[in-house]
Amino acid sequence: DEQLLSPSPARWSPRSRDRSAGVTMTKAGSKGGNLRDKLDGNELDLSLSDLNEVPVKELAALPKATVLDLSCNKLTSLPADFCGLTHLVKLDLSKNKLQQLPADFGRLVNLQHLDLLNNRLVTLPVSFAQLKSLKWLDLKDNPLDPALAKVAGDCLDEKQCKQCANKVLQHMKAVQADQERERQRRLEVEREAEKKREAKQRAKEAQERELRKREKAEEKERRRKEYDALKAAKREQEKKPKKEMNQAPKSKSGSRPRKPPPRRHSRSWAVLKLLLLLLLCAAGGLVACRVTELRRQPLCASVNTIYDNALRGLRGHDILQWVLQTESQ
Repeated sequence: DEQLLSPSPARWSPRSRDRSAGVTMTKAGSKGGNLRDKLDGNELDLSLSDLNEVPVKELAALPKATVLDLSCNKLTSLPADFCGLTHLVKLDLSKNKLQQLPADFGRLVNLQHLDLLNNRLVTLPVSFAQLKSLKWLDLKDNPLDPALAKVAGDCLDEKQCKQCANKVLQHMKAVQADQERERQRRLEVEREAEKKREAKQRAKEAQERELRKREKAEEKERRRKEYDALKAAKREQEKKPKKEMNQAPKSKSGSRPRKPPPRRHSRSWAVLKLLLLLLLCAAGGLVACRVTELRRQPLCASVNTIYDNALRGLRGHDILQWVLQTESQ
C-alpha cells in the first residue's frame, strides 16, 4: 500500500519536493512538533513557511514567544482567535495577502511593533485605536484608503515608522470617536422613535378605551330608555281600566252611552235566535202540511185545523180584518 501511494521517482520534481517540504512543515507546525524547535528565546520565526493559515492553538501554547515573524507566507486572513495572542509584543505580517484584519485586532494591547508591509489592506478595524502600546508601524505597499494613506505617510526609517504608528493611532481614535457619536446618535434617534411609538400606542389605547366607554354608555342609555318605555306602557295599561270605570257614570248624564257588555247581549241573542228558529220550523211545517202531499197525514190534519181555527179567531178582530183586507188588496 505504501508503495502504491508513494509517487514515482520520475514524476518527483524538485519543485514538488519543496512544496511537499512546506506542507510537511505546516502539518508538523499545526501539530506543534516543530514550533518549539523554532523558538529562539522569545522569538519565533515562521517566515517563508508557505503557510496558508496561522496555527493559533500552537502559538497560544507558547506564551514566551512574544516576537512572531509570519512574513513571506500565503496568509489571506487571520482567524478571530488570533486576537487572543495578547502576549505578542512584535508581529511581522509583511509580504502576505491579507485583505483585512480581524475586528477585535485591538485586543493585542501589548503589541508595540507591527509590520504590515506589502499586503492588500484597504482599511483598518476601528479597534486598532485600542493598541495603546503601539510604537512602530509600517503600512507601505497596501491599497489603503486615500484618507488613511495620507495619515500613515511613509515608513522609510525608524522615525517615520514611529510617526506612522502615532498618527494612525490618533486617526483611528478619531474614527472610533466619530463612530461612537454616530452610534449614540442612532441610539438617540431609535429611543425617540421608540418613545413616539409608545406615545402613539398609548394614545391609540386611550382612544380605544374612550370609544369602548362611550359605546358602553350609549348601550346603557338605550337599555334605560327601553326599560322606561316598558314601565310607562305598563302604567298606562294599569290606568286604563280605572279610566273606563270613571267614565261609566258620565254616560248617563248625556255623554255617549257605552255599549252593553257583550256578555249580556249573548244571552238575549241566543233566546231570540231560538225563537226565530222555532217560528221558522213552525212556518215550514205549516207550509208543508198545507201545500204538499203531507196534508192528508193525521198530524198535518191537526195542524191545519189549528191553523184554520186560529185564523178564524183572528178575523174576529177589526184591526186584523183591516190588515188582512189591505194585504189582500
